Amino acid sequence: MSIRAYKGILPKLAIGVYVDESSVLVGDIELGADVSIWPLVAARGDVNYIRIGARTNIQDGSVLHLSRPSTHNSAGSPLLIGEDVTVGHKVMLHGCTLGNRILVGMGAIVMDDVVVEDDVIIGAGSLVPPGKRLHSGYLYVGSPVKQARQLNAAEKAFLAESAANYVTLKNDYLAEAKS
Repeated sequence: MSIRAYKGILPKLAIGVYVDESSVLVGDIELGADVSIWPLVAARGDVNYIRIGARTNIQDGSVLHLSRPSTHNSAGSPLLIGEDVTVGHKVMLHGCTLGNRILVGMGAIVMDDVVVEDDVIIGAGSLVPPGKRLHSGYLYVGSPVKQARQLNAAEKAFLAESAANYVTLKNDYLAEAKS
C-alpha cells in the first residue's frame, strides 16, 4: 500500500484497518476502527482533510478528494464520512459530508458541500450536485439525483449489515496476509 505524507502530515489508521496494497492514501486522512480500503482507491487529503468513521468500506476504484479554502468558501470542503457506510465501486466523493449507515451505489458522484443524512441509499450512477441535502430514510436516484421513495425496514437493516459484511471480509484479508 502507498501511504504518503503531504506537508509532513501522514494518514492515521485506527486499529483493524485494511488498506489494499494497490490503493494510495496521501496527507491529512484519518481512518476509524475496522475501515476497509479496497483495490485502486485514491484518497488525497492535501488541500483539506478526510475523516472516515468506523466500519466504513471504500470499494475498488473509488476516488476521495476535497476542496481547498477560497475567497467564496473560507474553510473549503473537507470530506467527512460517518460510520457503517458502504461506498460502492468507482464512486467519486468530493468535499461532501456523509452521515451513518449509507450505501453509495457503484459509479455515483457526490459533489462539494453535499450533506447526506443517516440511513440513505444513493443509487448506482447517480449524480448528487453541489450543495444538495439528502434527507434521512430515503432512496435517491438519477442524474441529477431525486428522492425516489422511503426506505423500508429491510433496506434500513441492510445498511448496517453491508458494513458488517465488509468488516468480516477485511478481517479475512488481514488474516491471510499474516499467514
